[in-house]
Amino acid sequence: MNNKERKAKGLVYHYDDPEIMGKQMEYLEILHDYNATRPLEYERKRELLKEMFAEIGDGCHIETPVHANWGCHNVHFGSGIYCNSNVTFVDDTDIYVGDDCLIAPNVVISTSGHPILPILREHNYVYNLPVRIGKNVWIGSGVQIMPGVTIGDNSVIGAGSVVTNDIPSNAVAFGVPCRVSREIGEKDKKYYFKDKELDVSE
Repeated sequence: MNNKERKAKGLVYHYDDPEIMGKQMEYLEILHDYNATRPLEYERKRELLKEMFAEIGDGCHIETPVHANWGCHNVHFGSGIYCNSNVTFVDDTDIYVGDDCLIAPNVVISTSGHPILPILREHNYVYNLPVRIGKNVWIGSGVQIMPGVTIGDNSVIGAGSVVTNDIPSNAVAFGVPCRVSREIGEKDKKYYFKDKELDVSE
């Protein structure tokens, strides 16, 4: 089995294999162009996002700068997603983000890791596992999402969390490592933040 096949199966592989590197630099050139756009160049931004991403829906807004190993080539976005500045996609394999998600500043979503065994790292072995984020998820500032994680629909990940395991739908989760604190429920229909009462209804 060659390195390309090993990578596709989520096995450890040599990341420096020229067959794997492919068009990585070309993708990074497009990402560079996006990061160099001016704030009012709306149409240019839309064109570049379509070129950069594996797929991206309507109404997505991504603040610059954006960082990505493969220039977002392996990132799949739904519609209506907002990313604040300095998001990092370690997109050596696929990252899926559902509709209407909110991603705060300085978030890292990583699909790539290095083996614990020292000799494997010495020989340039890595592994990649896809990340899946459901619809209407809010990811707080400085969150780090690790390889292979799935986050369910509607959940909230508190600022500064390190997400190492799956988080179910409709949950508030935070911490290092990130753990579920509670389900989203009746309290959230009355209070929008701590003891601040809602004065709107859907």
